[in-house]
Amino acid sequence: MPVIDTLFYNIGVIQSYNITNTFNLLLPASVTRPPLDSDSRARRIRPAGARPLLRLTPIALLALSAFALAAEPADPATAPQTATAAADMPQPAGTEATRVDDAQAPVLTTANPLGSREIASPSTILYGNALALAEQDSLGATLNGLPGVSTTTYGPFVGRPIIRGMDGDRIRILQNGVASLDASSLSFDHAVPIDPFSAERIEIVRGPAALLYGGNAVGGVVNTIDNRIPRESLDGVSGQVDSRYDTANRSRSGAAMVEGGSNGFNFHVDAWARKTGEVKIPGYAHSAVQRARDDADAAQPYGTLPNSDGQDSGGSVGASYTWASGYAGLAWSGYQADYGSVAEPSVRLRMRQDRLTGAAEVRDLDGPFKQAKFDFSYTDYQHKEIDDGETGTIFKNRGFDSRLTLTHRDIGPVKGAVGVQFSQNTFSALGDEALVPRTQTTTAALFGLEEWQALPRLKVSLGARYERVRLQPDAAGNERFAGAASREFNAGSAALGSIFQLAPNWSVAGNLSYTERAPTLYELYANGPHEATGQFLIGNADAAKEKAISADLSLRFENGPNKASFGGFYSRFHNYLAEYATGRLVDDNGTVSPDGELAEAVYRGVPATFYGLETDSTLRVFERGGHHVDVGLRGDYTHARNSDTGEPIPRIAPLRATLSLDYGYGAWFARGVMVHAWAQHRHPDDDTPTSGYTTLSLTAGYRFKIGRSNGLLYVRGDNLTNQTVRYASSVLRDIAPQPGRGVTVGLRTTF
Repeated sequence: MPVIDTLFYNIGVIQSYNITNTFNLLLPASVTRPPLDSDSRARRIRPAGARPLLRLTPIALLALSAFALAAEPADPATAPQTATAAADMPQPAGTEATRVDDAQAPVLTTANPLGSREIASPSTILYGNALALAEQDSLGATLNGLPGVSTTTYGPFVGRPIIRGMDGDRIRILQNGVASLDASSLSFDHAVPIDPFSAERIEIVRGPAALLYGGNAVGGVVNTIDNRIPRESLDGVSGQVDSRYDTANRSRSGAAMVEGGSNGFNFHVDAWARKTGEVKIPGYAHSAVQRARDDADAAQPYGTLPNSDGQDSGGSVGASYTWASGYAGLAWSGYQADYGSVAEPSVRLRMRQDRLTGAAEVRDLDGPFKQAKFDFSYTDYQHKEIDDGETGTIFKNRGFDSRLTLTHRDIGPVKGAVGVQFSQNTFSALGDEALVPRTQTTTAALFGLEEWQALPRLKVSLGARYERVRLQPDAAGNERFAGAASREFNAGSAALGSIFQLAPNWSVAGNLSYTERAPTLYELYANGPHEATGQFLIGNADAAKEKAISADLSLRFENGPNKASFGGFYSRFHNYLAEYATGRLVDDNGTVSPDGELAEAVYRGVPATFYGLETDSTLRVFERGGHHVDVGLRGDYTHARNSDTGEPIPRIAPLRATLSLDYGYGAWFARGVMVHAWAQHRHPDDDTPTSGYTTLSLTAGYRFKIGRSNGLLYVRGDNLTNQTVRYASSVLRDIAPQPGRGVTVGLRTTF
């Protein structure tokens, strides 16, 4: 992206000389400059990353920090509201809106096209300064630790969210409500081509969201929302510049965004980039169990995680036209990455994604429907696995996803929406080590959601979806896939939810759902080596639909800054499709051999049961003279097993508890977080246990004002106890621990 690189080279130079004031002088006085994260649609001027930003050194960042501290504090009249003020704002019941100083939580849009401020499904919105402070190098790492959310991990660039113990195709990852095609659900070494830098907010809906997104959302939905297609009229020009340095892996990252508009025409440009070194770890990369298995003469990595370095970058250009009753627009975005496989020192992974999106909404319609919303995306994705400079396998995924949602007029106390979705993509794995055949997947679906205010204190919602899925493989001359046959599935899902107001500050919410999920192409047709994970995967061509009955129940409390929720969930699966190790070693052709270098793994369906608990609470314990202190407690537990044999489902996070302490005074804030995870001894026979750990992180920050620009400066220390952390959810837990002690310095400025 030479044009974007050149543009943000200049932005990087501008930032180094604090040219934000120059921007203010160049802009007319009439231009409206929103305060940093001033509302739910604050422009998170994230993406930019230019090469000069990548060259920012710790000394340069410290110099910027010193300059910022010398600047005048933010004017309370124009700066974002403090956490004290924000906490007093009404929030959606049952929605944990994670923030630091934003004025008010945005309305949840995922799984809720009707615009209600409360939904029955447990959910979390991460946005504003809280999202900036939580950002890590992957989507999964950013969300890890939220109620019920853990992450896969394959080095710092790879992390896909796991919700309530479910991963892969059971977690629907979206961008602005439509699919982002990639290969991340196929294998744990494939990164999600979505960077938190580019998000305005991230919405997580836990539990089945079948009413909108089908069976492959039975575990939940993660929806990243940006403003690449401006949805509201912009007046003048505004922007944001971010930079960050992390000592744990010498990560240097930068982002910038500029957007504006006039007379209904709006534009948005963003770009970002990141470059990291190898991850620092507290001790040996291999666990004691793994070191006992290793060759006695093998060198043991210590202090750093080999081949864990990498770089990625991306950007977008978008435009829209807005009018009083709607908007329409288009955007292009690009993503590229080059990172190492921590399982294979000689393997690098290179990926790119180009994405074209369109969106339109029309309100105040005549007739039976009062609103129509259309979303479309086309994605061209490619992923190469390169061993010693030679490309072994090329993964490609091209296709589109489209949705039309129509909101009908209220029928008495009932309001609702219906919609259609059509998507098609072609996935292929090319090369001598092809893992799956070239397969075209076509999905057509109908869905609907109705909400009924049955009683003054009782709201009931009912959703349903019916979809038809067709998979058409093409062996393309590869003998391993010669017998692959087309499959068709009809999948139906339905969900019933309710919220009952027990008292002014107390409510109870419940959900009951039935979900069907069609097997994916790799669960059906996989038959080949995957060097990056050291496995030979074999699919089940006769696999049937996966079916689940799920329920959850939660008690919620809300009174100003004091909020709490406590809930439990239960899911019972028929034919739960999962990857199981056979314990046999095979060669690249799948032939069983004691000298084989690949572990054989097969997909098979088993009856499975998932259940667990989640809690999240915040209590204001002190407030006087502008000072305030909040104490938070968060925890989750998931138990998952084969219902017939009692054998544990693999890669389930253990019981976790998080204690947090937040302090705020004017422009200053501080936060301390202690996380304790218990040991995980429930695992399949071929897996290994993980030890418990306790980590401590501390954050301090300052909001400042320079002229008409607002800024946020923060310092965060992670894993200050320098614990060796091995996630039970990681397939590489015995050879790749999480980073050791690290300090992150970050600065962002909004103009």
